[in-house]
Amino acid sequence: MPRRTATMLASTLMLIALLCAGVFIPVPYAEMSPGPTVNTLGDHDGEPVLQITGHKTYEASGHLNMTTVRVTSADYKMNLVEAVYGWLAHDNKIVPHDTLYPDGKTEEQSTQENAEEFSQSQESAKVAALKALDIPVRSWVVVSTVVKDSPAEGRLHAGDVIRSVDGTAIEQPGDVAELVTKHKPGEDVVFTVVPAKEQAAAEKEHRAATVTEKVTITTAASHDDGARRAVVGISAGTDHTFPFDIDIKLADVGGPSAGLMFALGIYDKLTPGDLTGGAFVAGTGTIDDAGEVGPIGGIEMKTVGARDKGARYFLTPADNCAAAAKDTPDGLTLVKVRTITDALGALKDIRSGDTADLPSCSAG
Repeated sequence: MPRRTATMLASTLMLIALLCAGVFIPVPYAEMSPGPTVNTLGDHDGEPVLQITGHKTYEASGHLNMTTVRVTSADYKMNLVEAVYGWLAHDNKIVPHDTLYPDGKTEEQSTQENAEEFSQSQESAKVAALKALDIPVRSWVVVSTVVKDSPAEGRLHAGDVIRSVDGTAIEQPGDVAELVTKHKPGEDVVFTVVPAKEQAAAEKEHRAATVTEKVTITTAASHDDGARRAVVGISAGTDHTFPFDIDIKLADVGGPSAGLMFALGIYDKLTPGDLTGGAFVAGTGTIDDAGEVGPIGGIEMKTVGARDKGARYFLTPADNCAAAAKDTPDGLTLVKVRTITDALGALKDIRSGDTADLPSCSAG
């Protein structure tokens, strides 16, 4: 066999071997890509995304689209060829597997966590929207979770309303840990609570809860990486009672990143006219009860998905602006927002056509 032919054959076999190896060699990466966008003012799977009863609503015909990101599952084993293809593709992003699933988190654990964050984001969106409209919302501090095998297990329960700790009234979730940690491990702390069942009954009957209980718990020492301190094994959160019913009907979506767009959709439904003035606006961002907008992951994928659907403006959390501006899809204007008030102001400019002074994102 001629040397040239032999060399070409050897090179071809080597290339085939490398390609085969690339297909079978797993690499510790995961893929993110643009996911579906859903108009919070429209329908999804045959029913309105936002359903409001007990209060006057208005027709809203614009676009206020929430955006999503698709990710590979926790147990998906990416090979080298797929990783290289993803790195070269414009609308995909390859990230370390641990970025999406830290500490060996399973698919089930990730799904549960995303569902809890999504539920909380809906509640905060309702609160932020109603506060922006000066509609009163009643709020109180509750037990969010109880750690298994902790001092509080069996003594406190998720949904219990925490009225006071050691006789000091609780105003914010952070007050609970502050008062508990004034003790030394092994000391008793006294919670005054409205049991979850009593609170649920009171809400159903539209009355104030009247039954309270005093629960004494012996604190234990913390075992995390922080300073040694007294703990009882609960996390505190906030629950709300709304003056009318607001339901968000959107399945198969998780995480907190739709909060801003849900809040704007609710605001639009409760006010006459269209917030967008007919423009196609999409966006993302977490939102808290005070209307503060927070950053999210996968911003580059979300802008691509929004533009592909026809969005012209994209409401972007301020802390995501630099990343989003590095590769903005053609025809999409990034609008920087820090609060729901910022977003409402930007939408006012968009619907009036006065967009010259819109707060924009920069890559710097």
